[in-house]
Amino acid sequence: MGENPTHNKKTGLPRKRFYRARAHSNPLSDSHFPIPICPSEVDYCLHYPELVKVDASKKIQFADVGCGFGGLLIALAPLFPDNLMIGMELRDKVTEYVKERILGLRMTNPGQYQNISVVRTNSMKYIPNYFGKGQLKKMFFLFPDPHFKEKNHRRRVISPFLLDEYAYVLAVGGIIYTITDVEELGEWMKSCLEEHPMFEALTTEELEADPVVKLLTSATEEGQKVARNGGQTFQAIYRRIATH
Repeated sequence: MGENPTHNKKTGLPRKRFYRARAHSNPLSDSHFPIPICPSEVDYCLHYPELVKVDASKKIQFADVGCGFGGLLIALAPLFPDNLMIGMELRDKVTEYVKERILGLRMTNPGQYQNISVVRTNSMKYIPNYFGKGQLKKMFFLFPDPHFKEKNHRRRVISPFLLDEYAYVLAVGGIIYTITDVEELGEWMKSCLEEHPMFEALTTEELEADPVVKLLTSATEEGQKVARNGGQTFQAIYRRIATH
């Protein structure tokens, strides 16, 4: 067997430098990847082979939209062992890296990391293809592309129109977590959520009690970079509420 240069010899995990890709992709252009026609078509056996054997009725409950190199998923996996989670990423090389990373972690930690997976998709267009009404408990939008130009604001992953879709797939009580190091984008995401009738902000006490909040900055490559550079971050964390 020849050595695989893209993987670390000691850990068996993929080396990130072989999977680099452009930081941003155009979310409005169609790439070639298979899309499930509806949530029941999502192949759970492919994503969570060990857990499906135990309980075939389990459904994905956490979605990391634009999951990057998968740091958040890997941090969440042991914290919520009973929840299935999926990362959604548009860039093909980055998706491949996360796949390899998860497979490597499963091999080196038997019984662990079986509850996380990744899919290459355009989540801005296909969220309802993957999740049914009220299916999700948590959605994450960490350091999304700011799309600075006003004409490109429609490409932002948090928008009034897309929040309607997220509200549809989130259960009542489900939480949207957003964070950015771009103040203007932070204000935009917060105002979109604030003005939407189906979301309310978490209280300071709730934020302090939620172990996930701390991971928003520490678990991702982008968050670590911002922390190293002494940068500021702007969070907006909102709960899906019932409307009367």
